[in-house]
Amino acid sequence: MFIPTTRYTTRSHGPRTVYHCRGCDIYYSETFATPISGLTTPLSRIIEVLKARSEGMSLNATARTFRVSKKSVIDWERRLADLKPTLMLYSVLHEFIHQEIEGDELYTKVDKNVSPSVSDGWTIVLMERGSRFLWELHCGRKDKQLFEQALTGLATVIEQTGSISLLTDGERRYGNLVFDICYDVIRTGKPGRPKKRLPKGVRVRLKNKGAKQRRGRPRKTYQAPIPEHPQTTHEVAENTIHANHVEAFNASIRRRNAAFRRKTNTYAKSRKHLQRTLDVYWVVHNFVRVHFTTKVVPAVTLGILKLGLSWAQLLSIRYAV
Repeated sequence: MFIPTTRYTTRSHGPRTVYHCRGCDIYYSETFATPISGLTTPLSRIIEVLKARSEGMSLNATARTFRVSKKSVIDWERRLADLKPTLMLYSVLHEFIHQEIEGDELYTKVDKNVSPSVSDGWTIVLMERGSRFLWELHCGRKDKQLFEQALTGLATVIEQTGSISLLTDGERRYGNLVFDICYDVIRTGKPGRPKKRLPKGVRVRLKNKGAKQRRGRPRKTYQAPIPEHPQTTHEVAENTIHANHVEAFNASIRRRNAAFRRKTNTYAKSRKHLQRTLDVYWVVHNFVRVHFTTKVVPAVTLGILKLGLSWAQLLSIRYAV
C-alpha cells in the first residue's frame, strides 16, 4: 500500500509528493524510476528540445539553438528511449483480432561511408498497416542476426493475435525466419515425419520486385514462400501484397530523423547512437504523434490506448522493473 507522507518544493518543477510503501518500508518521490527522475532542468524545456529532435533537427543544431550541451540532449533521449521496453510490454499484453504487417528495410551511413554490405546502418521496420503502429524498428548489419532479433519480437505479437499477415517486398528471410521461430507440427496419421507449418492464422506473402525482368525462368510475382497451416482460412488479395505504407514511412523518417538524411554528413556516429534515436522515434510515433493519414495516434487506432499520451504524461511513466 502506498501512502503519501510529505510534500517538498523543487526549484523548477513545483511541489512534489513523497510516498511511503508499507510493504517494503521505503520512501520515494512521485518521479521515482521515471525519465525525469533527478533532473533539475524545467520539464517544459526538456519537452521543447525533444520535440525539436523528433522533428528532424540534428544534434549539433539542437545544442546551438537551445543553448544546451550535446551530452544533456543525449541523456534526455536515452532516458526517453529506455521507455521502449515498458511500452512494448504493455502493448503485447493486449489481444488483437487481425493484423496486416508490412516489413521492409532502409539504410543510412554509420560512422564512415562504407559499403552497405558491411554497414551497421540497416534498419528493419515492421509496421501494422491499418493503424501505422510500429512493432519493430531495429538497426544493425543486414545479416541473419538482425532479422532474427526483429522477428523474435514479432513472434510474441503473433501469440496475441488471432489472424496475422506478414507482407514483404522481395526479402524472403522474413518468412523463412518466422517459420524457424514459430511453427506447428501437423500430424495426419500417415507414416513418416510430420510436416511443419506456420501456426494457425499466420500467413506470409511475398511480392517479387522485377520478377518479369529476370533472365531465365521467371519467378512468380506473388508468392507464399513457406507452407501455411491448413486451417488458416483468411486469404490475401494479390493487389494488397505490397509494402507501400512502410515505404511512405521510410520517406517520413528521413525527414524526422537527422541520422537518415541523404545528402548531408549528419549520419550517426555509432550503431548505439542510431538505435537510441530509433527508440525515441518508436515511442513518439506510436504513443504521442497523431498520424497525418489516420488522424489518430497509432496506439489508439490499434486499441492499446483510449487517448494518445502528452509529452508530460510520457515522461512521467515509470520504467518496468
